[in-house]
Amino acid sequence: MFEIDTCETTGDLEHSWRFIGYDECNYTYMPEGMDLLKKFASLGDAPYFFRTHFMFCTGNSYPTMKFGSTNLYSEDAEGNPIYNYEYFDRVIDAYLAAGAKPFIEFGFMPMDLADENYLPPQDNAKLQDYKIAGWACPPKDYDKWHDLITNVICHLRDTYGEKEISTWYYELWNEPDIFYWHGSNQEYFKLYDYTEKAVHEVLPQLRLGGPAIALSMGFLDSFLKHCKSGVNYCTGAVGTKLDYVTFHVKGGGFSFNLTPPKQNPTVEMLLDAVKAGLDIMVKNGFADRELVLSEADPDGWAAGSMYDNPNLVFRNTEYYASYVAYTYDKLEKLSESYKIPIRPLAWAFFFPGERCFEGTRTFTTQGINKAIFNLFKIYGQLGDKKLRCEMKDSRGVSDVGGYAVQGENRETQIVIYSHNNDRELAGTREIRLEISGHCEAQGLKVTHHRIDGEHSNAYAQWLKEGSPLYPQGEQYERIKLCDRLEEHHAPTAVSYADNKVSIAFAMPAHGVSLLVVSEDAKAS
Repeated sequence: MFEIDTCETTGDLEHSWRFIGYDECNYTYMPEGMDLLKKFASLGDAPYFFRTHFMFCTGNSYPTMKFGSTNLYSEDAEGNPIYNYEYFDRVIDAYLAAGAKPFIEFGFMPMDLADENYLPPQDNAKLQDYKIAGWACPPKDYDKWHDLITNVICHLRDTYGEKEISTWYYELWNEPDIFYWHGSNQEYFKLYDYTEKAVHEVLPQLRLGGPAIALSMGFLDSFLKHCKSGVNYCTGAVGTKLDYVTFHVKGGGFSFNLTPPKQNPTVEMLLDAVKAGLDIMVKNGFADRELVLSEADPDGWAAGSMYDNPNLVFRNTEYYASYVAYTYDKLEKLSESYKIPIRPLAWAFFFPGERCFEGTRTFTTQGINKAIFNLFKIYGQLGDKKLRCEMKDSRGVSDVGGYAVQGENRETQIVIYSHNNDRELAGTREIRLEISGHCEAQGLKVTHHRIDGEHSNAYAQWLKEGSPLYPQGEQYERIKLCDRLEEHHAPTAVSYADNKVSIAFAMPAHGVSLLVVSEDAKAS
């Protein structure tokens, strides 16, 4: 049972989930990319921040899976820099045109700036060497890297305006503790020092964060110690300015296996990693900074599909939505406990040309919204003031939680989620809401939207249609019709006695409900 008091606010709902990311920067301005950006822009809590890889990389500026390029930087025969912002700006312009905000990741290393001494021996052409490993190399000249960052910041300021770009996030690199970085830990610290000096000597107010590690909390600990009291590689001073902290957390790992044992991601694995990182922040004196989990997901293989590992089918289903709803609520509570703002970033976007419901970590497939996108539709409707909401009984087939929010028209918005790490778990449990504080209302009604195996779930309809790889015509339209956020039942009038409203309903093992209690105009 949940007891909710609509007269008692308990704090602000930060809408901390407004962060999205993906690998392939050149997907951004494709028609499908623009369509998805516009879908996020249509949500009530926009703007959303978007982070992508490969913004500094060398190539043909054509989108391919797990790689991208803009050719922003090259050098002439004498080693003088040549800047070309055409494709870099295409990405930024796409975000801004859709009403989104950039989360700019400085990386990776342009071909002409990469230190070839870090390249493994290869018999391939130079571009192939670069695409295999060169993009992950340290720079051959840190002063040239400093000048590159300076040029980028000046270009952004002059093109988009100081006021606008001061609202964005900036981050150095991605996962320097694994194959994304071929240098040492100290060389990453050096790169950060040169980056920080370049950014803040142009615009001191810009937000620069790092280290965006994948796995190593030891790396995070060493980096924070360096920023706090280490010798700055660029200036020789003590310490380096760090505006916010970033690291990555996942709920599991999957690899290519056509006949794997059953495997599910776990919420606990992700939350344990967040706690470890928060403790390191506190220990090193960074408890006053914001934490952005610049990748926070059930697993670590966005481009893998259910055809690579059948376990990844969960991304098509309501399980993905309930996992995120459960995780994000727990992160909100961790944020309150540590008094550190936590912003989770969902590493998901879209992949062009894939089979329908491929099982990649995406929000849409062939233009059809997945259940996970409908969760963000729920998020986008929520107000900014939390109401007192206490859960009295948590026993059942799955983990249940929820919270209540005051909407912008003073309606009561209640999110209830149910999740279990076993995606195949079935069964339901009874949920009861006891809501007080509507004493001045003449009449009340409740609307109930639901994400589960039967609602807001185009994947279920796709299965009914025979799992077509490329649905067309009326078949496509029938699937598409089910991709919206659907009502669990029609709006109903509710009665209340002694200033209390009681609502009961069955909740499946995996699902998310949004109930809105508001005044019923017909009763006025």
